[in-house]
Amino acid sequence: MYDVTPLFKPIQVKNKTFRNRIVMPPMVINRGINTPEGYQWYGQRASGGVALVIVEATNVIEFGSELTVENLKPLVEGIHDGGALSTIQLFPGVRGQSISPTQMTNQDIQKLIDNYRIAAQICADAGFDGIEPHGAHGYLLNQFFSPVQNQRTDEYGGDIEGRMRLALSIMNAIRPISDSNEMLILYRHTPVGEGYGIEESLILAEKLIEAGLDILDISPSSMPNPGDHSAPFMKLGIPIIAVNELHHLERALEALNENRATFVAVGRGLIADPDWANKVREGKTGDIVECISCNECFEDLGEGKFVGCSQWD
Repeated sequence: MYDVTPLFKPIQVKNKTFRNRIVMPPMVINRGINTPEGYQWYGQRASGGVALVIVEATNVIEFGSELTVENLKPLVEGIHDGGALSTIQLFPGVRGQSISPTQMTNQDIQKLIDNYRIAAQICADAGFDGIEPHGAHGYLLNQFFSPVQNQRTDEYGGDIEGRMRLALSIMNAIRPISDSNEMLILYRHTPVGEGYGIEESLILAEKLIEAGLDILDISPSSMPNPGDHSAPFMKLGIPIIAVNELHHLERALEALNENRATFVAVGRGLIADPDWANKVREGKTGDIVECISCNECFEDLGEGKFVGCSQWD
């Protein structure tokens, strides 16, 4: 038997109370987030006992057109009714469309910053508890940070100050909205990437914190040592989220007990079993529908199907 107490310690971040340390990370599930199927998916996983639901990567350009205060409110309300806090990950552009830093004009960059501002306001009005710019996994904001992928020679490229400028400009655009609406700001970052490592990532994290960051979402960690990539950031004084196969209870507890993370994100484990957190808390681990890492969910994602699980009855 495991002592699961560390997983279920509440924590306060600014004015928000997290009932435990379990996070549902952003995972695209091909149901839409403004549809009955999307509302049900997220509400069910909130009811399953997590502290925070981070809604899937959502294109910032869709806010104000496809995504409105009116059709996002039921999503937020469903998550809140399940007892969890609600955050949404804001994707810089359009998922599936490739654009590089050098292809963007300064006007394009300003438009992207404006899109983040518009999205933040709509999220605030819809009642979200937080927003998360997506700066990880080789997508656009991460490309701007990479000295290999960012070959710009203007103020948005070159040295680390230039390569951080876009992320910090987005922070400066959304921070007044988050402050006035008591929303948290999260930021997802890959700590080791093309041409940079932990040392430069720590500089970025410090600058993000100075700009008002509340929670840093680090993805991924390595398989052998859960939370190893998030651990260096724990000294910065804000909560840190770790991810990667943390539906294995011993891995989640190791990340917390070794002070490598403040929160653990359970991803595919919550696809397999929405009640993972409740079952762990109630000592019913034998009843958990286990993720077997077969990648059926990932295949569904790539084929545009509703994301499902081979372990479902």
